[in-house]
Amino acid sequence: MNEVYEKLIKCRDYVRTVTDFQPSVALVLGSGLGDYAETIRTECEVDYHDIPGFPVSTVPGHEGKFIFGYVNEVPVVLMKGRVHYYEGYPITDVVLPIRLMGLLGARILFLTNASGGIDRDVNVGDLMLITDHISTFAPNPLIGQNIDELGVRFPDMTEVYRKDLQQIIRDAAKDSDVPIREGVYVQLTGPSYESPAEINMFRNMGISAVGMSTVVEAIAANHMGLKVCGISCISNKASGMNEQPLTHEEIKIAADKAAPLFKKLVTESITRMGATIGEG
Repeated sequence: MNEVYEKLIKCRDYVRTVTDFQPSVALVLGSGLGDYAETIRTECEVDYHDIPGFPVSTVPGHEGKFIFGYVNEVPVVLMKGRVHYYEGYPITDVVLPIRLMGLLGARILFLTNASGGIDRDVNVGDLMLITDHISTFAPNPLIGQNIDELGVRFPDMTEVYRKDLQQIIRDAAKDSDVPIREGVYVQLTGPSYESPAEINMFRNMGISAVGMSTVVEAIAANHMGLKVCGISCISNKASGMNEQPLTHEEIKIAADKAAPLFKKLVTESITRMGATIGEG
């Protein structure tokens, strides 16, 4: 058996000794949504440390546990604390939690993050619907022996962020009176922030926001047939757009400030997505 897949199955088997909960939607809680779990009806929690071989986040402010419960009546699994490539984990470990949530039953993956805004008219605190991504600057999680049990060797990437889910988020934002932008997101490896020259290059490439997560997760989810959508919270202007240097604490503060509207939009979107499970 493929070593990566074998490790994944061991993680799944352990979680199944704790709970038989069947989620429909998997939600990755990015910066600004850290306490979102307090708003749902929780059924069970599984600490990352208890799962054999499971990667654990080393970033301050990133807790490490799965939370199973309900957003209104939609069964969900929340990933509270993600791991990043810059922490030193192999890329297969970075996407292991995503694959695990898929094996536990999730049909939709809802990705969220905090990012640096590249568009000059984007403001700190804006929410951006991710319509597409650029993965060129991060290692592809599908490199190596293909895991045939999950998906095909050469998966199509035409519509990673499903158009039907994008429309659900647009409608939810409009009906909830939550302003939302749209754009392309790029993932870099980190942990250093980008140089002004890199930001200028990305702007010329038509990229709206930059960060250190999300894209590899979307690729892995798409590979195994999950429907993917994502929202990015613009927590800072990218390098070179302000005179002040970027700090992690500043970004976290900005993301937390945008949290109320972010939570409102996520809740309304998931509620509507729940009605579509099994379609398409």
